Amino acid sequence: MAPSSKAEKKAAMDAAAWMFNVVTSVGIIIVNKALMATYGFSFATTLTGMHFATTTLMTVVLRMLGYVQPSHLPLPDLLKFVLVANFSIVGMNVSLMWNSVGFYQIAKLSMIPVSCLLEVVLDKIRYSRDTKLSICVVLMGVGVCTVTDVSVNGRGFIAAFVAVWSTSMQQYYVHFLQRKYSLSSFNLLGHTAPAQAASLLLLGPFLDYWLTNKRVDRYDYNTASLIFIFLSCTIAVGTNLSQFICIGRFTAVSFQVLGHMKTILVLIMGFFFFGKEGLNLQVVFGMIIAVAGMIWYGNASSKPGGKERRSHTLPTNKTETR
Repeated sequence: MAPSSKAEKKAAMDAAAWMFNVVTSVGIIIVNKALMATYGFSFATTLTGMHFATTTLMTVVLRMLGYVQPSHLPLPDLLKFVLVANFSIVGMNVSLMWNSVGFYQIAKLSMIPVSCLLEVVLDKIRYSRDTKLSICVVLMGVGVCTVTDVSVNGRGFIAAFVAVWSTSMQQYYVHFLQRKYSLSSFNLLGHTAPAQAASLLLLGPFLDYWLTNKRVDRYDYNTASLIFIFLSCTIAVGTNLSQFICIGRFTAVSFQVLGHMKTILVLIMGFFFFGKEGLNLQVVFGMIIAVAGMIWYGNASSKPGGKERRSHTLPTNKTETR
C-alpha cells in the first residue's frame, strides 16, 4: 500500500508541477503578445532581464522568510550556466528576427533530438524503440501544426544553431546542477536569477536597439503598458520557477516533449483571444497527432527499459549549509 501511495503522490506532484508550468507559460505568451502587439513594447531581451530581476526579488524575500535554505553553487558552474542561458535568450530573439516563421519552428523542434543526444552522450541514457518512435510522432504532429513557409539564410541558420544548442544545454544544465549539488528549484533560481538579471539588463537595451532600432529609454511608458509589464514580470516568476521544477523532475527531453503541449495551447488560445489565424484542418490534424505522440511517449518512457541510465552514476555534492 505504501509504495502505491508514494507513486500516486509523485504522480500528483508531477501533474501539479506540469500544470503550473503550462498555465504560467501560456499566460506569459498571451500577455507578452498583447504588450508587444498592442502597446509596441518590442524590447524582448530587456523584458527578460526584468523578469529575472523580479524573480531575484522573490528568492530574496523567500530566503528572508526562511523558505529557502542557504546553499552553494561554485562560481565556474554558475558562470557556465549564465553564459549558455543568455546565449539561449539572445539566440532565440535573433533567430526569430532573421528566420521565417517556418524555419524558426523547425529549429525549435530540433531541440528534442539535440536534448536526446546530450542525455545519451553525457548521462549515458538509453531509449527504447517505442520511446524513439513516440518522439518522432510528437515532432511530426507539432510540425504539421506550426511549420508553414520555410526559407533559410546563412546568418539565420547560425542564429538558430546557437539558439538550439544553447537552449538544450541550459535545460540539461538545470537538471544536472540540481542533482549534482542537491539544490532545490528555489535554491538554483536564487543563484542564477541575479546573475542573469544583471547581465541581461546591461546587455538588453543595446541588443534590443540593434534588433529594433528603438531605444527602451525612449519608449512611451503609460499606465496601461506599465500594468502589462508588471503582469508579465509577475507571471515570469512562476514561469522561471516552474521550468526549474519540471526539468528537475522530468529531465530536459521529457520537458521538451511535454512542452509542445504549450505550443498547441497557444494556438488554441490565440484563436480565441486574437482570432487572426483560425484552426484549419491541417492544424487540428497536427494537434491530434502531437497529443497522441505525447501520450505514447509518457507510456513508453515510463515502462522498464523505456528510458534508463546505463550503469552511470553522477557524483553529488551535498548542499553546504552555513
